[in-house]
Amino acid sequence: MITSPKAVRFDEDTLWVSLSDGRTIAAPLAWFPRLMEATPVQLAQVELSKGGLHWDALDEDISIAGLLAGQPDLSRHSKQLTV
Repeated sequence: MITSPKAVRFDEDTLWVSLSDGRTIAAPLAWFPRLMEATPVQLAQVELSKGGLHWDALDEDISIAGLLAGQPDLSRHSKQLTV
């Protein structure tokens, strides 16, 4: 059974995701620089899909599998490696 997101909320430092299996998971916003820099209006424009979260205007995708595995935004690491 695939666990899908049902709701997303934020506090000052944390992304909170309610899942279809009843769990709520949290991740530090520091893991997702695009989300940290976004306005509350931009954050509210999240699209929930079967496997993750998407912000079109922010060009940000976060998979539920990645959150459950404790993986931060890997794009910032790859940019550092290519510089």
